[in-house]
Amino acid sequence: MIKSLIPVTCILATSRKCIGLFPACRQGLKQINRMSTSQWPLAAVCQMTATPDKAANLSACTQLVEEAKERGAAMVFLPEGFDYIGSSREETLSLSEPLTGDTITQYCQLARKLGIWLSLGGFHERGHDWGSDRRIYNSHVIIDEQGKTVSVYRKSHLFDMELPEKGVSLKESAFTISGPSLVAPVQTPIGKVGLGICYDLRFPELSLALQKDGGAQILTYPSAFTVATGRAHWEVLLRARAIENQCFVLAAAQVGQHHDKRASYGHALAVDPWGDVLADCGGEKPGLMLVELNMEKLDSTRKHMPVQQHRRDTVFYHSLERT
Repeated sequence: MIKSLIPVTCILATSRKCIGLFPACRQGLKQINRMSTSQWPLAAVCQMTATPDKAANLSACTQLVEEAKERGAAMVFLPEGFDYIGSSREETLSLSEPLTGDTITQYCQLARKLGIWLSLGGFHERGHDWGSDRRIYNSHVIIDEQGKTVSVYRKSHLFDMELPEKGVSLKESAFTISGPSLVAPVQTPIGKVGLGICYDLRFPELSLALQKDGGAQILTYPSAFTVATGRAHWEVLLRARAIENQCFVLAAAQVGQHHDKRASYGHALAVDPWGDVLADCGGEKPGLMLVELNMEKLDSTRKHMPVQQHRRDTVFYHSLERT
């Protein structure tokens, strides 16, 4: 058994925030030391600091997954770039792999060994024409407790942003291919999970399709938000997606300095269908939080405010009168 480096893991007792990396949780939460006796399934939402060192990242993620399993989680959510975050375009491409490569194989083995579901939130997958164009997908991979890959979603919206006044300059499309389509939400032990990745969070049409057409109960946005955009928009966007879709939202996150060119905001977050923040990993260190997914809360929210029943058909929203 690997000794935990994670000081505190918490389960929600009320809807208050938990800073899961400090010596104690805030009032309203109880610390779990061993297996949970929760009535509802538990999700582990993780926060890490990936670097270009793939072996070190695998070790850190393995420790998080083992910790989550020991504390009773049924499914573990890892952030975008869990495999690595490169320091240059060339390094990012050179470290990439196909889905059949060593990295995903090792995570399949880990899931099977522990009997736990994994959400791998942003894998650098070599594209189908890698031999000719050397471009990759940013892929969200779901692995079941038997170690089988059950779903792969490739990021639809690529983060191309120039904010010189905030020191942000990223062009994901320079080496990444947009995913061709959404994928159906996945039935898991914690509920029906709809898949997005990071920048997808800014496009409500995606989450609406996952909820309205796919029946998603949980939306997940594994991310590596920049510090500037995270401070401005991270929590408010996650809460908005939860409120408008009446879904749980789970967002694993990267945190801290990856290398001398890039840092991430952190604050891995869990939000309930009413928009209350259930837990927050803070913005300083790696760790994880356990979240109890009470589907009675989801059903009650949708029953008493039946937003989806009030939604007009798609044609109506395309009928804006021209003036």
